[in-house]
Amino acid sequence: MVELEIPAEPEFVGLVRLFVSSLATTRRELADDRVDDLKLAVSEACTNAIDAHVGKATSDRVIVRWAEGDDRLEVSVNDRGPGFDPSSIPQHPPVTDPERLNFERGLGIPLIRSLVDEVDFKPSAEGTVVTLVMYCGPAEE
Repeated sequence: MVELEIPAEPEFVGLVRLFVSSLATTRRELADDRVDDLKLAVSEACTNAIDAHVGKATSDRVIVRWAEGDDRLEVSVNDRGPGFDPSSIPQHPPVTDPERLNFERGLGIPLIRSLVDEVDFKPSAEGTVVTLVMYCGPAEE
């Protein structure tokens, strides 16, 4: 496992993208478009984690962990915010519906779900852990 801690500040999301991209391209057999999908999904998860810290007087950091299995990689994003229920997210109209233009926020989680093979949300009173799973070729030796 590899771990990266970042301050809960938006300017550090780019660092997380570099972290994930570097590990994905050097350690796994993963197509470039899948690496891009993973970077975008992790960016969205980190942005949500950072948002969870807004208004909370804390110096807690967002923790990003990289773990690997034989046929998969996992990236988890852990915040220390108040937690949330992912099933409480309202359904958005289809992209062809003009009402969709009224939704400025709330598209990150549906986007994450569409970009990775599995996603798991574990909310608690101590924060939320979002685990993103992508299936891929074996790790490089």
